[in-house]
Amino acid sequence: MAEASMKEKLEKFGLKKAIGYLTKNPEKNLPKLLDMVDKFDKDNVYLGARHAFHAALDDPEGNWYKLIMRVLHDVDNKMIQSFFASFIMGATLEGGKRQEKIRKQYGCNVPWAILLDPTSGCNLHCTGCWAASYGHKLNLTYEEIDDIINQGTAMGTYMYIYTGGEPLVRKKDIIKICENHQDCIFLCFTNGTLIDDEFAEDLLRVGNFFPAISVEGDEASTDARRGDGVFQKVKNAMRILREHRLPFGVSCCYTSQNVDKVGTEAFYDWMIEQGAIFCWFFTYMPVDADAPLELMVNPDQREFMYHFVRSMREKKDLFTLDFFLDGEYVYGCIAGGRYYLHINANGDIDPCVFIHYSDSNIREKTLLEAYQSPLFMEYHKNQPFNENMLRPCPLLDNPYRLEKLVKDSGAHCSDPVKPQDVHDLCAKCEKQALAWKPVADKLWAESAVDGKHCLNDDDTILPQNRVNPAKVMSMEEAIAHDDAVAAAKKAAKAAEMKKEA
Repeated sequence: MAEASMKEKLEKFGLKKAIGYLTKNPEKNLPKLLDMVDKFDKDNVYLGARHAFHAALDDPEGNWYKLIMRVLHDVDNKMIQSFFASFIMGATLEGGKRQEKIRKQYGCNVPWAILLDPTSGCNLHCTGCWAASYGHKLNLTYEEIDDIINQGTAMGTYMYIYTGGEPLVRKKDIIKICENHQDCIFLCFTNGTLIDDEFAEDLLRVGNFFPAISVEGDEASTDARRGDGVFQKVKNAMRILREHRLPFGVSCCYTSQNVDKVGTEAFYDWMIEQGAIFCWFFTYMPVDADAPLELMVNPDQREFMYHFVRSMREKKDLFTLDFFLDGEYVYGCIAGGRYYLHINANGDIDPCVFIHYSDSNIREKTLLEAYQSPLFMEYHKNQPFNENMLRPCPLLDNPYRLEKLVKDSGAHCSDPVKPQDVHDLCAKCEKQALAWKPVADKLWAESAVDGKHCLNDDDTILPQNRVNPAKVMSMEEAIAHDDAVAAAKKAAKAAEMKKEA
């Protein structure tokens, strides 16, 4: 039913035909396609994102224009069409409306994306990775994964992200899932070592699977954490994907040991040279009981990454996300089903991939029942956990908030090997949280415009929890401000060129 509805909508707005024309002459046809999307988003739910795309197309010398054109010229047409239909139209526009309907009907969070671990098995043993301690015994069956997706799409969730373990241990099942759920988009965090030509050909055939390959910076840093020779295997995987014209990205966990390697312009240039179109940054979290605490970044390193990522967004043709430092764009914490959740290989439904506590299992509850469970409702009732969106996490940034959520809901630790008391876990992060607070507060104050921030997605936040409207800039105000800043930069650049001439 969902698939037929999506096809009907694409055909009604002429988007299906327009997507086909897109790759033939992107410079000419992309603006027309965006105009169609504008009409599709008649309620202006995604006004900010649409404005950003239009602004990029209006600046042919800019890095965002270059990224868009690089994708349209270097990526296989089927992958582009699938991304536009399944991600933009399905997971975002169409799915968002259905999520909102269920959210209002049941008074609970409904996620935009579901992360799931097909297996706990992995062919590597990376330092600090919780999956490394889980062994190879836990697996979601094909039927369970299929059922999760069927339940999810019924409520508007079209985005599915594989974690692990190493998801590509289950290559055949993953491809079969892609075949059977063509309306969905699949992203996979992978070490990349199992990517080969046969798998690349399968990805071209199904068209809706996008890998994010883990890299720790340079060769020495990657091999130090992941094992000797892994960096070269990663480069080979990227070469295979590039030669098959498949889109892919990089997943990068920055630690106290590799910030100076990933936080460089040379690393960005290397990712772009390999063909990556996006990079997803995460800061190291001491998730399992034996995780080394010395890998946690200090406040200075975290502040450095805050400034560095934003500076690279101004000049590099690489789409970059920081899971912990981009909270201002999503109104803080997105876990607990607000925008995503995590299902481990044992079926436990966790609020976050970094928070291994649960009161629900897919073998005992439906997804909707889990969304209404005590733990997920505690998240819903308490988000955001801080009005400073640079301190979004109830574990890493707000001492002992996670402990209260877990104890008030009666949840248990879902670590299948070495369960950890939630108080002990929170205690590990207390020192870093207290040290980060003054730095984050300074950055938050400095980033305000006339004391205001543009906080999107407040429809997922309970009215009583929303930031005082006097401190919030509307999307229209934010767009006007961004346009004024862009115009000033353009004028300054033109004046400088005239001066040099």
